[in-house]
Amino acid sequence: MNKEFLSDEHSFLQGPRDRLKEFFFTIKVQYHFIKAFRKLHFIGPCVTVFGSARFEENNFFYKKAEEVGKALSKLGFTVLTGGGPGIMEAANKGAYQAGGYSVGCNIVLPKEQKPNPYLHKWIDIPYFFVRKFLLMKYSFAFIVMPGGIGTLDELFEALTLIQTKMIKDFPVVIFGKEYHKELCHHIQLMERNESIDEEDRKLLFITDSVDEMVEHLKTHAVKKFGLVKKPRKNKWWLE
Repeated sequence: MNKEFLSDEHSFLQGPRDRLKEFFFTIKVQYHFIKAFRKLHFIGPCVTVFGSARFEENNFFYKKAEEVGKALSKLGFTVLTGGGPGIMEAANKGAYQAGGYSVGCNIVLPKEQKPNPYLHKWIDIPYFFVRKFLLMKYSFAFIVMPGGIGTLDELFEALTLIQTKMIKDFPVVIFGKEYHKELCHHIQLMERNESIDEEDRKLLFITDSVDEMVEHLKTHAVKKFGLVKKPRKNKWWLE
């Protein structure tokens, strides 16, 4: 199945194909969107945590991501991640063990990425663009932990959607000042050269503190959007 999906998306990205193939590809994409909307509709207000899939349990940032997941669950948020290992697993683990709700959008890869064991619910997604859309659709804030190219892609996709008013002005928290030092310098460089506005730079909140993150979210997500912590009602008949 993994090779089939890989071949399908790889073929689609190579340029124009037979129109019938293009049509059937859009039907497949539509199917996965509808399946995901049905599965995720009742997961509650979420915060999505982005970060590297490569960090092991003994890594400093893995442990910090556990703290982040725990803190988010105590605020009443569902912790949403890409569902895989590393930072994703750590954030889900923190929420899961703290009694919060933990959800993943797992990507189907040729080298099987299995959903991590700290998920109450997950969905397998064969297309990166569908998965990224879902991670943003259900969230009221984004936490960007240290990661690689995929994490930066998710960060700047979120910032672009906020900057262009396609989604609400959600808080975006970058966690790890030293790790992201050069990235922050580059964002300041863009502002100095007027390729972004000061207001664009202000979309980011950069911290090393879980407590600071919590206070920022209380003001810019919980209070701003009028979120109220409620017992989650599981609509089992729609699962």
